[in-house]
Amino acid sequence: MPLMSVAEALARVLAEAQALPAETVKLGEACGRVLAEDLTALRTQPPAAVSAMDGYAVRGSDVAQPPATLTLIGEVAAGHPFAGEVKQGQAARIFTGGVLPAGADTVVIQELAARAGNTVTIQKPTAKGRNVRLQGIDFTRGQVLLRKGRRLSDRDVMLAAAMNHAALPVHRRAKVAVLGTGDELVAPGSTPGPGEIVYSNGFALIALARRAGAEVGDLGIARDKVEEIAAGVRRARDLGADVLVTSGGASVGEHDLVQRALAAEGLALSFWRVALRPGRPMLHGRLGAMHVLGVPGNPVSAYVCSFLFLLPLIARLTGRGDVEYVPEPARLGRALPANDERQDYLRATLAMGPDGPVATPLPDQDSSLMAPLSAADCLLIRVPHAPAASSGSPCVILKLGL
Repeated sequence: MPLMSVAEALARVLAEAQALPAETVKLGEACGRVLAEDLTALRTQPPAAVSAMDGYAVRGSDVAQPPATLTLIGEVAAGHPFAGEVKQGQAARIFTGGVLPAGADTVVIQELAARAGNTVTIQKPTAKGRNVRLQGIDFTRGQVLLRKGRRLSDRDVMLAAAMNHAALPVHRRAKVAVLGTGDELVAPGSTPGPGEIVYSNGFALIALARRAGAEVGDLGIARDKVEEIAAGVRRARDLGADVLVTSGGASVGEHDLVQRALAAEGLALSFWRVALRPGRPMLHGRLGAMHVLGVPGNPVSAYVCSFLFLLPLIARLTGRGDVEYVPEPARLGRALPANDERQDYLRATLAMGPDGPVATPLPDQDSSLMAPLSAADCLLIRVPHAPAASSGSPCVILKLGL
């Protein structure tokens, strides 16, 4: 059976993934969530013309030929509008954010004026409209400012508050369950016995999923027994997981039991084995409504597969509009040989060169090595059958997050 391309595998993973239902959350809980509806401004900002500076609200025609001495008729502070009207020869003391009084059409900054009692002398001209924030200069009532599918940033939450929304409609968070498998695995902090290794994959996958905005359930480690792995799968169902990620045992060796356990629970297999390095023995399928990703046990393979497939799946489930990665251009920091039939994702460091980013592949790309993965800034993509490339050649990368 030929290996499936990365593009086709991702298309299959996303094909049946639909945005999860909407719910309403308080504004203070909305950062990082994805809007389920377009968001319309419930008010105009600013609701009236206001002063952008501390100074004096005047008629522009009165200060066109200074010096001009004007009579002070009142004071305007933010939140305390002036009820009167500024007429010819008059001025009102005004502070930043104060509503421009009727009759006034400009604000003279205080540095250009000299006050003596109830009079103020303007020393330099100020044109009509200067130092004034006009009504609606930011946005107007009824204007759509935040679109459905947007993952809300801290700045978006600020905007939504100014739009006068106390709560926002967002898609439900995806629920992800992570299950490690393998007799050789022991928890961090343990003293590994002969042939045992410290379990690390799950911690990376959980962190990735949480960074993408998912709720995550840690199912721990299942031993290499079909019944124990199947019990972990059932726990994921009991948690109401939208996605189950298993780590290890995704191949078909005598001790690779994940496929058998999943099949026993009714898995509808979509694919396994992808033309990908690292991560060829990856599987995907459905257990009813639950998506299943089986990633390899080698740490780098597990991470790269989760980065390439789990994160876009979470993005689709949470309703985001930006689901698939867009590779960025860079230049090679060292020469590379021709590639074979698999698409490579090389761990690389980034530095800024005279022509832009330079991606230098780390010297050892073994899929078991976590120290180089931690040192990497990006994944450098080498398409199948790519020819040999010299240092300085164009390349494309996917940047890794914090």
